[in-house]
Amino acid sequence: MAETKKQESGNFFSRAGKRIGKWFREMRSELKKVVWPNRKQLIQNTLVVLLCVLVVGVFIWIFDAVANLLVQWLIGLTH
Repeated sequence: MAETKKQESGNFFSRAGKRIGKWFREMRSELKKVVWPNRKQLIQNTLVVLLCVLVVGVFIWIFDAVANLLVQWLIGLTH
């Protein structure tokens, strides 16, 4: 027994428009569930992110400096 495919009504553009409309409705519904931070939380979270970026940047800088010294030392051994 062959299964028949369900054909949607309308042409390609009308089907695409319906899908896009459905996507926007679902997105709006999900955005209503979001708990947005207040100003104080936003500032605190921003400061935490900036501090983390600074700490990671310092660690990368230190690792780069140590790696550079190691490479220069190894090059010095060959000459």
